[in-house]
Amino acid sequence: MNQSTMKAVVYHGPKHISLDDVPIPQMIERDDAIVKVTTSTICGTDIHIQAGGLTDMKPGTIIGHEFCGEIVELGPRVHGFEVGDRVAVSCVTQCGVCYYCVRQEYSHCVSGSWIFGYQIDGCQAEYVRVPHATLGMHKIPEGLTDEDLLFVGDILSTGYFGAERGRIRPGDSVVVVGSGPVGMCAMASARLWGPSQIIAVDTNAHRLEVCKAQGLADLTLNPADTNVQKIRDWTDGRGADVAIEAVGAEPTLSLALDIVRPGGNVSVIGVFTRPIVVKMQDYWIKNINISMGLVQANHIPLLIDLIKKGKINLKFLQTHRAPLNDILQGYDVFGKKKDNCLKWIVTPYIH
Repeated sequence: MNQSTMKAVVYHGPKHISLDDVPIPQMIERDDAIVKVTTSTICGTDIHIQAGGLTDMKPGTIIGHEFCGEIVELGPRVHGFEVGDRVAVSCVTQCGVCYYCVRQEYSHCVSGSWIFGYQIDGCQAEYVRVPHATLGMHKIPEGLTDEDLLFVGDILSTGYFGAERGRIRPGDSVVVVGSGPVGMCAMASARLWGPSQIIAVDTNAHRLEVCKAQGLADLTLNPADTNVQKIRDWTDGRGADVAIEAVGAEPTLSLALDIVRPGGNVSVIGVFTRPIVVKMQDYWIKNINISMGLVQANHIPLLIDLIKKGKINLKFLQTHRAPLNDILQGYDVFGKKKDNCLKWIVTPYIH
């Protein structure tokens, strides 16, 4: 690298981000890698960060956590990679040997669990430092592109995590509350378990149309037009076997808890940024199993294989594309759901 600085999206405080000149990241630990970002995206969590929803976010942090790139430097303790390898990168880092990692709770790694663009500098930049790179990076197989694997590091892993935690069984009725990109990834993942039907719920009519057109959902419901109790009509009066909450808001969580059947499973993958009220007096008696949490991202190799074999294809999400130069426009368009934007893809900065 001949340059000493790079362009990056920097958080300066609530509602204040900018595209700045910052130093190119340097190696710190012996298991670090430096990756040149070739493709990244704007995520819903980035919108929360921009708005100040994550109150412990430190000003000066580079935003972004969903990306692919090319390795330009490797620490001596990184194994299985070479400079020049194309890689997809997990949104969280993990050491693989601590108390939590050996129990597959990777997002709570005691020497890692850093989330790019939140706890450490992220990928809406020209280069990024990847800690614990041996476990955090995944080679892009020959024949596949950044666009094929761009979402495995975050939203597809999150959707799969949500479906897995929902304990779906063949023949189940699955409701996904929230039909944004994460909800769509949850639907694509839920299909792998062979449910009898997947029902998409959202107030955005266009996103519901996409769910139906892409075969993600068998049925769709817009609460602005139809009473959500219609779901009981579609599930023999019982309610859904599994409900996946993919928004991170009090009304959507309450809806998921309302429409799941007694003894059913509710999987929560939405990002919550403020306290909420849950009507436990109504829900405890339903014997509902509730799971929630930050994605573990340990299924990336499996997801890459499924994509390679044509079992999952989420490239339709990539509705908008522009270089890093125009990323602030992307925050406006994607963040405000303008122009039917599903995902804003960021290509390298044009000097």
